[in-house]
Amino acid sequence: MWNIVVTWDSFAKDTVGKQIVRAADSIGANISEGSGRGSIQDNRRFVRIARGSLYEPIHWLRRCYLRKLLSQSEVKKLRLLVEELAPKLNAFLRSVDRRVSSK
Repeated sequence: MWNIVVTWDSFAKDTVGKQIVRAADSIGANISEGSGRGSIQDNRRFVRIARGSLYEPIHWLRRCYLRKLLSQSEVKKLRLLVEELAPKLNAFLRSVDRRVSSK
């Protein structure tokens, strides 16, 4: 997303651009924060927050398309990334949940 947004004009960057980059960046940041907290319960909570953050870029991708910042093919390509990550993140959450239930 970053490489795309940096090419936009300043208004688009300041409105939609910053939002979609923050949404995408927050996924990994929440996973990292949760694992760094030191407790499985915190880890699980932050992975769930990351899962919620995973779907936020879909909203912004629709806005980018409607505002003619991204083409339909660009949106489709980026949305496929989100859809590819969703099952992986859910599997990771299940593995964290298993650690909680095994204690």
